[in-house]
Amino acid sequence: MSLTSFIKKQFIDVLEWTEADDSLLAWRYPMLDNEIQNGASLTVRESQMAVFVNEGVIADVFGPGRYRLTTATLPLLTNLKHWDKLFASPFKSDVHFFSTRLQLDRKWGTSTPVVIRDKEFGAVRLRAYGIYGYHLVDPAIFYRRISGSRDSYAGEELEGQLRNSLIAGLGNLFAESGIPFIDLAANQDQLGLAMRDRAAPMFAELGLHLDSVIVQNFSLPDELQKVLDQKIGMNMVGDLQRYTQFQAASSIPDAARNEGGLAAMGAGVGLGQVLGQSMATALAPAATVGADDVVATLEKLHALVGKGILSQAEFDAKKAELLKKLV
Repeated sequence: MSLTSFIKKQFIDVLEWTEADDSLLAWRYPMLDNEIQNGASLTVRESQMAVFVNEGVIADVFGPGRYRLTTATLPLLTNLKHWDKLFASPFKSDVHFFSTRLQLDRKWGTSTPVVIRDKEFGAVRLRAYGIYGYHLVDPAIFYRRISGSRDSYAGEELEGQLRNSLIAGLGNLFAESGIPFIDLAANQDQLGLAMRDRAAPMFAELGLHLDSVIVQNFSLPDELQKVLDQKIGMNMVGDLQRYTQFQAASSIPDAARNEGGLAAMGAGVGLGQVLGQSMATALAPAATVGADDVVATLEKLHALVGKGILSQAEFDAKKAELLKKLV
């Protein structure tokens, strides 16, 4: 190199990364044709790490702190460069910075339903989604497996791979847990921990640590959700006979107050007596209802059908209800 070229050449005496772009996981210091000055200062901030790479080979790795670059602080690079004594001239080396900040609120979800076998519903197609958090812990692995010699590497580029790692084997995980679908919501924390434990080794292979997995929701396809809603409704009703008795008793005061109720039907006192007997039979415990009472009530109700006061469908429903009490 001529003296003129040496004078024009710029030498780097401060190496640092200000992380202007929060999305980056890795960033290579722009060297161009410049060289690093002997005794230059390297500043690695909290939540950062720095790696020196010589001709594609990883040399020294630095955690947070401020360093003066000499053969003492660059032992591996010194060996690769074959510096057998203190170097006094500038040198070339690639310097890569890595962000070790927590990457929070990362989204995951099943793009297609996962089929699981549920004890109560049988084979169920299930969807799930949530969030997760991770951070970079091993820049050497990340450099070798992911970022390489690129100028920068953003976390978004890795999202697809990480999501697939999380939901891999999700169906097997649910099956192993033995938790019925109806109870999944109450065990979301437990399933999140199980997902984290299962996916953590896959993250470690990329130099990452999986900090948390949160399950926010489970859902069924619409047609299965309707079946579940109906089942929940039946469970809320409980004993159907007692529910019917309660509904019948509750409707009597309303019918009495309604101008279009019992009085307006033209049944008068006779209809009131018949319906009163019918209600008494319906409200009585099954053990106290005799065959004669049921037959008498059915005869009276059938007469009301002939008069057009009750419809055939109403009579058939009441008939079926009363006959059940004889079983």
